[in-house]
Amino acid sequence: MQKIVLKVELHDEKLKQKAMRTVSGIQGVDSVSVDMNENKMTVVGGIDPVIVAGKLRKLSYADILSVEPVKDEPKKEEPKKEEPKKPEEVPWVWYPYNPPYPYCYVTPVEQNPVGCVIL
Repeated sequence: MQKIVLKVELHDEKLKQKAMRTVSGIQGVDSVSVDMNENKMTVVGGIDPVIVAGKLRKLSYADILSVEPVKDEPKKEEPKKEEPKKPEEVPWVWYPYNPPYPYCYVTPVEQNPVGCVIL
């Protein structure tokens, strides 16, 4: 992987976007950045600098300033994602004196359970 610095003449934002789109479409390009004040484009990737300059020369003036190998930076470890804790399951215990179904008792709340109630 290498870092290629090119001198380019990009006069406006539209030409800059077109140049970046052209270079980023080349296979092997990892990143592209442009400094409009200094008229420099930096391309990082495993590509041939002559191919990059040739593609840019179709749009405007382009000249190779430097080609340097990129030092691999140690990757930052991502924090581990904690799994949500599940509530502990309480085992169901059968007690012989408990019936398998609950007893239901229906008790009227009103004094006249047959009467009609409108809420």
